[in-house]
Amino acid sequence: MEEDDRLALAGISDSPPRRKAQSISQQLRTSTGTNHKRHHQLRNRSLNENRISNHHPAGGESGAGIYPRSATSGPVGFVSDRLVDYRQYSQGMGAAEDGGGDGSQNCPLTEFTASGGGAGIFKVPKRAPVNPSRPPCVELRPHPLRETQVGRFLRTIASTETQLWAGLESGVRVWSYSDTYKPGLGVGGRLPRGDEDAAPFCESTSTSPAMCMVVDQGAKLVWSGHKDGRIRCWKMDLELSDDNTFEECLSWQAHRNPVLALEISSYGDIWSGTENGYIKVWPWEAVEKSMSMSPEEKHMASLLVEKSIIDLKSQAANSGPCSIPSSDVKCLLSDNVRGRIWGVCSMAFSLWDARTRELLKVFNIEGQVENRVETPTAQDQGCEDETNVKVVSKPKKEKSQSFLQRSRNALIGAADAVRRATKGSFTEEKKTEAIVLASNGSIWTGSSNGLLIQWDGNGNRLQDFTHHPCGILCFCSYGSRIWVGYVSGMVQLLDLEGKLLASWVAHNGSVIKLVVGNGSIYSLATHGGIRGWNISSPEQVDSIVRSELADKEMTYTRLENIRILVGTWNVGQEKASRDSIKSWLGSAVSDVGIVVVGLQEVEMGAGFLAMSAAKESVGIEGSATGQWWQDRIGEVLDEESIFERVGSRQLAGLMIAIWVRKTLRTHVGDLDVAAVACGFGRAIGNKGGVGLRLRVFDRIICFVNCHLAAHLEAVNRRNADFDHIYRTMNFIRASSNLGNAAGMLRNLYLSCTIVFSTYLFWLLYSCGWPWILCIAASVSSAAQMLRSPNVTEETPDEDRPDLAEADMVIFFGDFNYRLFGISYDEARDFVSQRSFDWLREKDQLRAEMKAGKAFQGMREAIIKFPPTYKFERGKPGLGGYDSGEKKRIPAWCDRVLYRDNRSFPLEQCSLVCPIVASIFEYGACMDVTESDHKPVRCKFHLEIAHVDRSIRREEFGTILQSNDNIRSSREALRFVPETSISAERITLQNHESSGLKITNRSGKDIVFFEIRCLGQSIAAEDEVASDVLPRGALGLPRWLEVFPAAGMINPDQAIEISIRHEDFHAQEELGGDGFPQSWWCEDTQDKEVVLLVSVRGSCSTEARTHRTIVQHHFSGDICVNSKGNFLGDLSANPKGNGSTKRSGSSNRRSH
Repeated sequence: MEEDDRLALAGISDSPPRRKAQSISQQLRTSTGTNHKRHHQLRNRSLNENRISNHHPAGGESGAGIYPRSATSGPVGFVSDRLVDYRQYSQGMGAAEDGGGDGSQNCPLTEFTASGGGAGIFKVPKRAPVNPSRPPCVELRPHPLRETQVGRFLRTIASTETQLWAGLESGVRVWSYSDTYKPGLGVGGRLPRGDEDAAPFCESTSTSPAMCMVVDQGAKLVWSGHKDGRIRCWKMDLELSDDNTFEECLSWQAHRNPVLALEISSYGDIWSGTENGYIKVWPWEAVEKSMSMSPEEKHMASLLVEKSIIDLKSQAANSGPCSIPSSDVKCLLSDNVRGRIWGVCSMAFSLWDARTRELLKVFNIEGQVENRVETPTAQDQGCEDETNVKVVSKPKKEKSQSFLQRSRNALIGAADAVRRATKGSFTEEKKTEAIVLASNGSIWTGSSNGLLIQWDGNGNRLQDFTHHPCGILCFCSYGSRIWVGYVSGMVQLLDLEGKLLASWVAHNGSVIKLVVGNGSIYSLATHGGIRGWNISSPEQVDSIVRSELADKEMTYTRLENIRILVGTWNVGQEKASRDSIKSWLGSAVSDVGIVVVGLQEVEMGAGFLAMSAAKESVGIEGSATGQWWQDRIGEVLDEESIFERVGSRQLAGLMIAIWVRKTLRTHVGDLDVAAVACGFGRAIGNKGGVGLRLRVFDRIICFVNCHLAAHLEAVNRRNADFDHIYRTMNFIRASSNLGNAAGMLRNLYLSCTIVFSTYLFWLLYSCGWPWILCIAASVSSAAQMLRSPNVTEETPDEDRPDLAEADMVIFFGDFNYRLFGISYDEARDFVSQRSFDWLREKDQLRAEMKAGKAFQGMREAIIKFPPTYKFERGKPGLGGYDSGEKKRIPAWCDRVLYRDNRSFPLEQCSLVCPIVASIFEYGACMDVTESDHKPVRCKFHLEIAHVDRSIRREEFGTILQSNDNIRSSREALRFVPETSISAERITLQNHESSGLKITNRSGKDIVFFEIRCLGQSIAAEDEVASDVLPRGALGLPRWLEVFPAAGMINPDQAIEISIRHEDFHAQEELGGDGFPQSWWCEDTQDKEVVLLVSVRGSCSTEARTHRTIVQHHFSGDICVNSKGNFLGDLSANPKGNGSTKRSGSSNRRSH
């Protein structure tokens, strides 16, 4: 009988095998071939294991179980028209030494599943073809990969009646609403990466990044403010050239700094804001004249507008002690109801008269009128007092604490004070981020702490409340609803009183802009994705759309197959040879698309750990040794031609890095990083975890490299370390703290304080002081507060950690779980006889997983390779196990575990279960001798189901057009309540006022109205009126006041509108001799304007318009004093109530 067969029979007995008499240093010979016959693996299984191999629980994962395979191998009830299999790279596959398991390269390995995976944060996240927790939406531009948007990120959007415009870092882009449901061009089309599935669009020629946009519906123009300080003008109705690009029709240098805000007033003027509180006005008269010039006069047109500038900050400074805020202008708002402009800074507001451009009021976020700017807030003072109280009133018992504890507490407090001073966390919580004018005339602002504030038109604070703890970034108002966009990606729907009507997570990134267009609310996320939501959602018809779209799942589902190689190695501060790295990784990458490598103990020592903690505190990570490892691994993987290094993260001695095959790179991106320290008070990185989060075919996969607590008896500490990592690991974009000037300044300040302090303590340590680690722990604790001060603000659901929301999570590293209840010699004998099934019963990790105390719900392939710890360096094979004085018991410290989307073992891959994984190789490289650990690798095969978003958008449009219930519901939104106006024509003399009554004749529906000016005409001497000339944004002429120009009318109610003639003669509009300039002669002529009274219902997608003609007959003389100031009309009616003429029907109804 052969030796292999004798070993196999020994494994079938019911009792442990008898210890062999030969030397325990006998090495285990293994096969290194690429293919193994199945009967050779019989020796690796005991009878007990064979019994449970065929047991397949049909329910969930309430208890531990062992399953023979974990992936489906066939279609999922339908056939995709695009099935990509990344196994085509190679037919062969190298096996790790002693790690082949079944040996067959086409069959997944048997797996062991931990208990506790079906509840709480360890429950598999729910997935569905159509998200059931929010209204169905059209993805005009699906979420692009971040890496594809470098230099092309979308910053803002604006909507016209027929188009959606977007400002991006390289210019502007426009979508036509008629193309909303058309498919994209797909991969390989003429569109740039990231836009393959977007609806068809057109882009401008390259410009400076667009920061803000505003629509001028009257002049059919779109205005954009840019980072280079220029304002550019674009025509709405574009005739595209063959290269699909277009140019601006006018631009001028508005500011030296970026244009941060743009608005068009109710009188047609363009207002712009920039840094340091500068607000400028560009009169419509100059803009209109520039627009009339020929293309050859483009330069002269720009100069004409630039010379017409009105600098409001200088004007306000000259007028009195009340000056406008000196902080950056975040946004501008035109209050068309009252003819005013709101200038919004972080902590203060300025209120302006849109007609006269005079400063009316400056007030802070509390509503208090301010005469000076940048004063400390009461909250800052309160927090400072609170800190002082804590120091003074410290109990005497605390003073008896150890020197180490008091030192640590002092440094944490100091670092927290630095954080408050440099980041201004308390004031930032109240910073104003957005403002909106509601349809009923009230003003709403949103703060960075989620506070909603309602104001009246005079800047008086009415009420405030919070519906969500995250920061507010944008608003949108339409009819009786207000939409709010949050930094967490949530969108909330409020009524006009601020009552919460509905909320849902609209994006997996911050919602930075909301606009109304084409019967939808369009939301822009920070990653560049644009989604359209029905203006009446949530409503009953949403369930119809969701159901029909889910029924068409087969048409837009795509299946992909990829393989991932995960490698882990505790390198023990050593550097490996190229041959060792090649044996570990290079021999197994021929058929994989993604390679993830985790290293432990790259560098150690108190000095290195202290400096690492200091570097972490200022957002700096990595080391020269870590970079060396990445470069050497990259050379083995041939990253110049085959693989691309995507990213990495290092925390002290822990390092994780990822490489992606270049042929797969198009579908992989959005890399985020994370680190959690578990050593010495959860502050030092000698123990802990580093993670990478990646989007692969639009599915989220997280990789976590861990180094848990050491020593045989520290099982509970290891369990606690895992739980801490799982619950607190929060992924952020790499180097996010260094991406802006404020972050760089903050990091510079922290570098000078914390690093210097750490260096000083290191000098003390070099003299023998052992408490350097305590000081470093304090620094690192403060660093964690600094790097993630608003973690809760960015997480929509605090009960669901980032790892819990991923589609797949892979934990690997040196977990440090040991073998228990077994002696050193017994373990060596079992290993030499390959009795791994008996050793597994002594595995601490397996026992903790079975009891549901660690790695709940995760899976691991059945281990069939020798324990990977502890070895003497330089000794190959099994003879290298520790034989020193301590004789550490061999153990499987180095492991790879995972969790995918399956709720039960045999679940197939679909949009409900989008990732189904299986393990095809799990082994250790026993021939590598540089460290006291052996490197481990694990090869996963993934089936990924994802949505073809271009096809689903087409199907969405088809459903809207074909379903009768949906069509009737959309048709109902066109309803406009019946209204009437009291006059079709109004005639005014100088300084006269008149009234226009608007009546809501509906007995149950609210009506919202808005009054704009179609244009003005001048009567000549022959009393023939000239052509009607519109102003910007359908603005009113400066001689006419209409109040209120917008508002709400309740059922069976009416509102009286005041229409008044006003003189407007500012000093800058008079000639040098004190007399009016030539354009003033037009004001002495008879004029006629056409007012448009637009009315709509609460959610009407259409409006009904009434027309009223207002005539002004000039009479009398004007008087100008010696200083050039206008004194009034000498022949005006002294009572100020001259006759008012009306003609036409006095009770004309809308049709």
